[in-house]
Amino acid sequence: MTESERPHRRRSRSRRRRRARLRRALLGALVVGSLLLAAGGWVGFRGWQARAHLLNAAGLARELSAQVVGGDTDRALRTLSALQEQSGAARAATSDPSWKVGRRTPFAGDDLDAVRQIAVAIDDLARRAFPSLLRTDLTSLVPAEGRLDLARLTSVSAELTRVNEAVQGTRRDLDAVRADRLVSQVRQALTDLRGEIDRLASLTAAADQGARLLPPLLGASGPRRYLLVSQNLAELRATGGMFGAYAMIEAENGRVRMGQQGSSASLGRFTPALKLPAETRTVWTDLPGIYPADVNLTPHFPTAASLYREMFRRKTGTTVDGVLAVDPVVLSYLLKATGPVLVPGGVPLASEKVVQTLLNETYQRLDTAQQDAYFASSAAAVFDAFFKKNVNPRVLLSAFDRAITERRILFWSARPEEQRTFGDSRMAGTLPEEDTVPTVGVFLNDGSGAKLGYYLRPTANLSVGECRSDGRRELRLRVTLRSTAPKSGLSKSVLGLGLAGDPYTVRTLVSIFSPAGGAVLEARLDGAETALGSGTERRRQVATANVDIGPGAERALEVTVLTAKTGVGQAELWLTPTASPWTTQVHSAPSCDQ
Repeated sequence: MTESERPHRRRSRSRRRRRARLRRALLGALVVGSLLLAAGGWVGFRGWQARAHLLNAAGLARELSAQVVGGDTDRALRTLSALQEQSGAARAATSDPSWKVGRRTPFAGDDLDAVRQIAVAIDDLARRAFPSLLRTDLTSLVPAEGRLDLARLTSVSAELTRVNEAVQGTRRDLDAVRADRLVSQVRQALTDLRGEIDRLASLTAAADQGARLLPPLLGASGPRRYLLVSQNLAELRATGGMFGAYAMIEAENGRVRMGQQGSSASLGRFTPALKLPAETRTVWTDLPGIYPADVNLTPHFPTAASLYREMFRRKTGTTVDGVLAVDPVVLSYLLKATGPVLVPGGVPLASEKVVQTLLNETYQRLDTAQQDAYFASSAAAVFDAFFKKNVNPRVLLSAFDRAITERRILFWSARPEEQRTFGDSRMAGTLPEEDTVPTVGVFLNDGSGAKLGYYLRPTANLSVGECRSDGRRELRLRVTLRSTAPKSGLSKSVLGLGLAGDPYTVRTLVSIFSPAGGAVLEARLDGAETALGSGTERRRQVATANVDIGPGAERALEVTVLTAKTGVGQAELWLTPTASPWTTQVHSAPSCDQ
């Protein structure tokens, strides 16, 4: 071999080795690719199975819910068995080794993990929560012949606690699943399930809390007295409506009866004003400490309730153990369980018309003295029906759950150890000083001195905006108020003082509360800058705009709000309950750390 041939042969061997390595690499890639395709196909097949089982489970869960609410226990047990079969199959389909490997892959991994979490959540509820819920005798939560059986109530308390712990645990697990990286179908399924579990969690929490708290509240260890106050939504206040009629509720050993009744006007005015927290006085002046009808200018219900209790004590010499506030919309929910109630000398109260009857028609057809008598008779009639009629406990619990969720039932105990058990729950009406999710408050107070709040149709839209360099986020809020009031024909009782000038114009003080530790930056009314009153309450900046709405008119208030330091992309609204429900939308955004 010549010297010139040797380099050529070395280059040939090198090319052959490179080709051999390339063939081995391609063969290896083909084998690995084939395995991945096979695994992907298997995961896809299992995903198809899981989807079918989850769809079946979702339909069965809806059937089960309707049967539980309707009290059809036999059918509910059969449905539960089918639900467990489908949820177990979905869980199995998402638990094999291929699925576990798929959950660790980029792109599809988050979706596979979320589907797995959904399957586990439904199966846990089907096996840990629903069976106990069906075994629980919910009739123990409903009065019979004027009293609650406290011994039976205590016996179901432990079971309800276990149910609630299972539901709350599932809720926490699902809340930990990040939705922002999921494909739309999986994200929507997760959102829908979270909504259903949120509603279930509210119901089980209320039942659990009720079973634990009702015995002492209803006099298991001695007599109790409470003030039941009706919030008049025709004349708005931050927690709902002006405290109008009141009634004394007396409880001992589970037996409850209604005693003394009256109106806030009969309590008079208090000068000098009752002592107020300094920040409350700065925002709302001395009014909550002077007039019983103004104690709930503040949205913090414990402040309003404690002021009202002290006013009642000074006027009557009677000290009560707490204050319970409801509104006519709550009555409309309860009347679905009790059926129509006859009121002596008045119009029968029915679920579909009670709000219109109490907040509008009564003011149109009766004078002031007759109104007070009718309101007292109505309260007594509904009270008697609630405690003496046979009602479906599940329908009743559903009514209470909806009313508590909408913050239409509020309770404050004068006993600190009992009040602490309510914490920051919706029923306590406590304005928290810390936020888990940034919460913006929109609270309405009537400035007309009239009963025109019945005609308001409110809307609120909240959008999560930019992430700022200081770690805060901007939120954009738009509140619209539309008046459906006529231009003429209303009675003097409805028109009241007419403080807006035109007696048919609704003057509403709209107070925007920033998230805890946040701020209100700017506001525009119908596109123009508007002056705002300002203050701070419970670590939230408060900005108040004076908004006049003529008959048939609509006004729009746009506000930019700042959060405390947060990375989350969610936000929540806290709204004054009104006669007509708010129309709301909250637009979330990706978290700031993405």
